[in-house]
Amino acid sequence: QKILPSDGILNYVSVAAARKAAAFLRRRKKMQAVIFDMDGVIFDSEAKGIECWKEVARRYGIQNIENTCYRCLGVNEKAVVQIFKATYGETFDFEFYSEKEREIFLSRYAGAKLPQKQGIKELLQWLKDNGIKTAVASSTNRETVKQELADGGLLDYFSVVIGGDMIERSKPAPDIFMEACRQLNVLPEDSFIIEDSYNGIRAAHAAGAKAIMVPDLLQPTEEIRELVYSVQDSLVHVRKMLEQEINF
Repeated sequence: QKILPSDGILNYVSVAAARKAAAFLRRRKKMQAVIFDMDGVIFDSEAKGIECWKEVARRYGIQNIENTCYRCLGVNEKAVVQIFKATYGETFDFEFYSEKEREIFLSRYAGAKLPQKQGIKELLQWLKDNGIKTAVASSTNRETVKQELADGGLLDYFSVVIGGDMIERSKPAPDIFMEACRQLNVLPEDSFIIEDSYNGIRAAHAAGAKAIMVPDLLQPTEEIRELVYSVQDSLVHVRKMLEQEINF
C-alpha cells in the first residue's frame, strides 16, 4: 500500500503493519492505570497480621481469632469492628485489643522489616518507565499505608494513595477504587486493579475495572473466577501478562 506524505516522498507500509500499529495504540490507550491493594499484594502482611492477632488471642483468651481475621480480609477498620463485635459481643473492647496487636506488629515489622511480595519493585518500575499511572487503594488507614510504603522505599512510585479511612463504604463496595480512578483522572474500565481478597475482587468488578487476583491467603472460588480478568501466581507473572496485553 502506497502512502504519499505532504513532502511528496513515497513510503511503503504494509497493511498488516499499519493495522498492528493501530491495534497497539487502541490497547495502549485502554491501559491507563494500575491500582494496587496493599496488604497481601504489595506486602506479605496479611499472614503477619494474623500471627500478631493470634498472639493477642493467646494472651487474653480470645477464641477462634484466625477465623475472625479471615472474615476481615479486604475490609476497612469500621467493617472490622463490626465483624469483631458481631462475633464476640458488643462489649468487646476492639480498640484495646487492636492496639495490642498493632504494638506486636510494629515491634516485629516496623522500619522496612515488612516483607515485600516478589516482583513488586520490578513491576512498579516497569509501569513507571512506560508511563502507566499507579495508585494504592487499601482498606488500611491512609497514614499507615503511606508509612509502610515509605519504609519499603515504594511510596514515590504512587501518585495517589487512598486509605480505608477516607471512604464511607468498605469493600466490596466499589467506592475506594472509584475514588482512586477519580484522583488519577482515568476511567475504571481503562484500569487494572490487583487484589488478593474476595471483597477486593468484588469491589474491583463492581467498579467496572479489570480485576487481577494474585492469591495470598485465599484461593479463588468459582464466584471469584467469574469476576476476575485474570488470576496470576505472582506479581512477576502480572508484569508478563501486562506486557502481552499492551504488546510492548
